[in-house]
Amino acid sequence: MWLNPEEVLLKNALKLWVTERSNDFFILQRRRGHGEPTNKFTGLLVGALDTVLDSSARVTPYRILLQVPGSQISWVIASGAAIEEVKKHWDWLVHNLLHSLSVFENKDDVASFVKGKVKGLIAEEARSRQAAQEEDPEKFREALRKFELHFSLPSSEKLVTYYSCCCWKGRVPRQGFLYLSINHMAFYSFLLGKEVKFAIPWAEVTRLERVSTSLMTEAIRVTTRQRQREFSMFLNLDETFRVICQLADIALRRLLDSEGLELDRVLQQPTRITKRSDLEQALREYVLGLFRLPRAERLHEVASCSVWTPHARCHTAGTLYTTDSYLCFSSRDEGSCILLIPLSEVLSIEKAESTSLLPNPIIVSVRTKKAFQLIELQDRDELVETLNSRLRALQWKHSMFRSRRDSKRKLALMTAFHQNQPGTNGNKSMEQVKERLWEDHFSEFGRGVHMFRTEKIQRLVAMGIPESLRGELWMTLSDASSELESHQGYYTSLVQKSMGQSTLATEEIERDLHRSLPDHPAFQNPTGIAALRRVLTAYAHRNPKIGYCQSMNILASVLLLYAKEEEAFWLLVAVCETMLPDYFNRRVIGAQVDQSVFEELIRERLPELAEHVPDLSALSSVSLSWFLTLFLSVLPFQSGVCVVDCFFFNGIKVIFQLGLAVLEANAAQLSSSTDDGQALMILTSFLDQVGSEEASCPPSSPPALFSLCVGSFQKFGDLTVRHIERLRCRHRIQVLQAHEDTAKENALRLVTPDVSISPETLAEVYDLFKVQISTCPRLKYDSNRSFMERQYRLDRPQFKSLYGLLVPWLSDSNQHTDAVANRTFTLLDQDCDNLVTFREFAGWLDTLYCEDLNEKIRLLYRLHIPPGVEGEVKDYQEQLKQMLKDLAKEKEKDVEKPLPLMNQWEFIQFCKTLYSLFHGDPDENDLFQSIATVTSLVLQIGEAGHRGHRSGSEGISQEEESRAQLTQVTGGDVDASGEGGSSVAEKEWTVSYAQILASLLTEQLLVNFFEKPVDLSAKISEAKEKQYHQRAGLLTLQRRTS
Repeated sequence: MWLNPEEVLLKNALKLWVTERSNDFFILQRRRGHGEPTNKFTGLLVGALDTVLDSSARVTPYRILLQVPGSQISWVIASGAAIEEVKKHWDWLVHNLLHSLSVFENKDDVASFVKGKVKGLIAEEARSRQAAQEEDPEKFREALRKFELHFSLPSSEKLVTYYSCCCWKGRVPRQGFLYLSINHMAFYSFLLGKEVKFAIPWAEVTRLERVSTSLMTEAIRVTTRQRQREFSMFLNLDETFRVICQLADIALRRLLDSEGLELDRVLQQPTRITKRSDLEQALREYVLGLFRLPRAERLHEVASCSVWTPHARCHTAGTLYTTDSYLCFSSRDEGSCILLIPLSEVLSIEKAESTSLLPNPIIVSVRTKKAFQLIELQDRDELVETLNSRLRALQWKHSMFRSRRDSKRKLALMTAFHQNQPGTNGNKSMEQVKERLWEDHFSEFGRGVHMFRTEKIQRLVAMGIPESLRGELWMTLSDASSELESHQGYYTSLVQKSMGQSTLATEEIERDLHRSLPDHPAFQNPTGIAALRRVLTAYAHRNPKIGYCQSMNILASVLLLYAKEEEAFWLLVAVCETMLPDYFNRRVIGAQVDQSVFEELIRERLPELAEHVPDLSALSSVSLSWFLTLFLSVLPFQSGVCVVDCFFFNGIKVIFQLGLAVLEANAAQLSSSTDDGQALMILTSFLDQVGSEEASCPPSSPPALFSLCVGSFQKFGDLTVRHIERLRCRHRIQVLQAHEDTAKENALRLVTPDVSISPETLAEVYDLFKVQISTCPRLKYDSNRSFMERQYRLDRPQFKSLYGLLVPWLSDSNQHTDAVANRTFTLLDQDCDNLVTFREFAGWLDTLYCEDLNEKIRLLYRLHIPPGVEGEVKDYQEQLKQMLKDLAKEKEKDVEKPLPLMNQWEFIQFCKTLYSLFHGDPDENDLFQSIATVTSLVLQIGEAGHRGHRSGSEGISQEEESRAQLTQVTGGDVDASGEGGSSVAEKEWTVSYAQILASLLTEQLLVNFFEKPVDLSAKISEAKEKQYHQRAGLLTLQRRTS
């Protein structure tokens, strides 16, 4: 074990220790007499001395010393009772520390560095031991105290875990602690009087990877948009890297506008995230991927056990996973034996008598009169009680909510159009052979969802499932049959609700209906087209977040050929929501993540091809259609359907394996290709050739696609679901950040030409705007807006919050600031949809910080006339109508119309706003005096104009005067009685924008105030910090209410 470094003055006092290994900095020693023949006098003497003088050495006969060249002092840093234990510590020191120590010029620094590192390892080991016994150990509380002290983050910034490690600055490592919280990764080091600390928000992390260099044998590299940092010398690098990836992935999916991405409900609440929940989420993702379970399933128990496998006539060891609705078993060798038992199929779960041969057995009986035996279960009694409780609840739910099955069972389209499908008549004998093989398999391994899935079935699937069994086996392998059974009548009701509606999704569906397998006779017929329409429309109605996405029509068409219509619907649900999660949203995030994973697999498995084709993005762009359509769009029909067979058995793993096999078969040609077009032609030609060979292959020889599939299983069969899920977690970070960068670039490209704000500053404004959206997300999902339209808009509360952060002149009255913010939002909301776009927001900010005096006053003026004050005074509705008419005429004539006049009440509000702008200014008193002068002058102008208007009415009747004045405001729509006009004319007091501007220009102090430049960058820096604390306050509120 590691020891707190303790000085040893005499390295080999009295010759009590024998050196076993040594290098420049470390010595591994054995206590003399230990491991030697007992009759040696030296050993007996040392044993006696140990008993009298040094009893601790008798317990730990091995130790490791830290030595500094040229010094007589050494430090004991580790000891152990067995050589194997101490060798592990020795290997760790040599592997992680030895190469790094050579960079220190001062040898005293070596001792300080190593002692600090060892103390960190001791603390981490102690924390791990305590965490196993206590949920919140004292060591963790101490780390939390230091985390809060060092980084001064809000109290809601919850610490998840921490690790002892080194952060590298050039060639110099700094020993310290890495703290991982819900929103940050932070590092602190205090070594030799020098403090190093920094915090990296997860939202800024763009890449996570493990690297090796000459100085660092293994390290974690964290890349942000600004820089890279390397961390190394972790006690458990694998665990640390998994936790970092998981936390970054969760934070990005939660913080960024990741529409359509699924996230566990527990992890949607940041205050409930712990290290345990983080690792449990990773395990849950693995289990869902391995057994292809619905995404809503929660993982409950994980237990080691053995299952009786009749086909092997023995018990197979593995792991039992239990979820809300399933019992799942996987052998230790992933994929060699898998068993899936839906609880809806279970009749009873009972304990059997325990014997020496069958310890702790339980029997699971299912409706098909079969039983499964599980043995060697720890905590068997508690597990059986929990499972039975869950089983009873599920059975009660099904009995209460079971509805009648639709009596009109439509047949699969292939049944009606089979005789017209080319290539089917000549292969009847082959189909019969396949059917016999499958019947033999069913008799040995079982039939239905709970049949044993082994490597033998993989070869049968690769040969192609016979058409008579294809629909049944697709339903079985995907477990869509359980969803159909538990949702009887659901599809019929969906069709009734959705048909006849007109949405964006239904319009896209109608466009693609006749593009779905257009060469197949089933879709040259109204019957097939109508069935496809119903399935796609019903799914779009079921899942509006996905709605309809291109390539869904191809998948649904193939599903309809081999399954009944309702079954095809549930197969589509299984593919879109379970087997290909996040694929079919508007940004196809899941498919892009898998393309990024595919690129890394190419580098891992086909290094020579990756070396000759440095830019693998071209290959991944070609392979995108392979993943989206499961090769259906690039292979002839029969070959593509065989790939779908393999997909339903093995999941997305088979697409990765087959894709790698295709690239390997064409590696030589791809390496010599000169451009992307040539690479595309090579792959297209190869896949066409595979399909043509498949069609012309005699029944006696293996088909070309079968050989390709079997070859991919053999060469890339070690590619596991666990490895794919870990790669997905890491690459999802890169894809999400790339989407954010693209969205930002598009927004800035559109806005930059219209404003004077520098591109760099505008980018920072965008970041604030984006964070504000993620801080207070709008809960209502609007499927009729495109993603871009939903992404760059603030609602009123969001705008008011950002307004308070960026407005250059803050009011001393919160109530008045709120009123002006409301008016600003109303003015900017040009579409009257209660949302402000980034373009509108940037234009407003540009006026305040970059425009001249005239435009700033013009903006303030517009804030105090309709529509800015709409709803504050009820008497000006007609004035708003006139303004809208003027705006319409302005667009037609392309001439600038004068702003509407401002009445007395509006002018008073305008003056209040001006007074509020000067609060806190060094020249506050002089500015108040200047604005008082301007106010008095404008009031006199308004009074003079009002009196002059009344005195100039000689020769015109009172009724005509009223009508004329009201026409000026309302655009001519005057009541014939004239009563309203007379009232307005008597009370009306107005001034114009030009009169107010001219009055302001008479006061140089006011001119200087409005023309004084304001540093927007400094305001943004201040706003970022305030925005972070606002967001932290929101998280605290969420924690209190959850």
